[in-house]
Amino acid sequence: MVLFEKAPAKINLSLDVLGKSDDGHHDVEMIMTTIDLIDRIELHPLDYDLIEVTADNQYVPNDERNLAYKAADLIKRNYNITKGVYIKIEKHIPVSAGLGGGSSDAAAVLRGLNRLWKLNIPLHELAVLGVSIDSDVPFCVYGSTAIAKGQGEKIYYLPQPPPCWVVLAKPNIGVSTRTIFQQLRLEDIVHPNTEEIIDALHKKDFSLLCGNIGNVLEGVTLKLYPEAQRIKEKMTMYGALGVLMSGSGPTVFGLVEHESKAHRIYNGLRGFCHEVYVVRMFGHG
Repeated sequence: MVLFEKAPAKINLSLDVLGKSDDGHHDVEMIMTTIDLIDRIELHPLDYDLIEVTADNQYVPNDERNLAYKAADLIKRNYNITKGVYIKIEKHIPVSAGLGGGSSDAAAVLRGLNRLWKLNIPLHELAVLGVSIDSDVPFCVYGSTAIAKGQGEKIYYLPQPPPCWVVLAKPNIGVSTRTIFQQLRLEDIVHPNTEEIIDALHKKDFSLLCGNIGNVLEGVTLKLYPEAQRIKEKMTMYGALGVLMSGSGPTVFGLVEHESKAHRIYNGLRGFCHEVYVVRMFGHG
């Protein structure tokens, strides 16, 4: 039996940091939604007790550094599983991009192995388990549109965003989330208006949503990587209403109501940025 799972990318409609605990973990509040940019995961049962991973992207490790590997190892250790699995990852989400690609792959493996090995683990238990892999994994276990709090493990569903197109542009650089958080100065943070974003989602108000999206990590990443800053400026100039960096970056996205404008922005960005996408929001489970 071969089992397939989809692993959609996410974008941050907000990313706020509320504080830092004594153990060094940041207290976050993030509104995220899934988009139609999807990795494909295959899970093949093995007759021997081993985890094997392959990915069709040279920048994705095929060993225990891979988050999908970590997810399988976590399931095996926590539930005393002595079976093996071969994990094949077909990558479409850019790597080290702030789009949660590795986290979504890990979440897909958690969900998939739960089915493959008939473990009947509740979704919330998988989500809590996943936070030890990465703070985005709990959200990716659920998908949909949600606010994540704490270290990312407290998930609360929100309404689906208003219908729109998403233009994504990633400069040819990778960003270390750990490095960005290390350089974040809590006293310099201008917090996004999370309540207004939630209100916009409830009202399906596109303009209100675009006017309030925010990411406190932008100040760090855009200063370190001026290429991302230039993309943000270009995307705004080309007419995207809501323009924001996702996660720790460097990918910048723009929200656009009409497909024709989304493709005009895409064509404009393709002149100086290789990785550009036009996708729809999923925003539902």
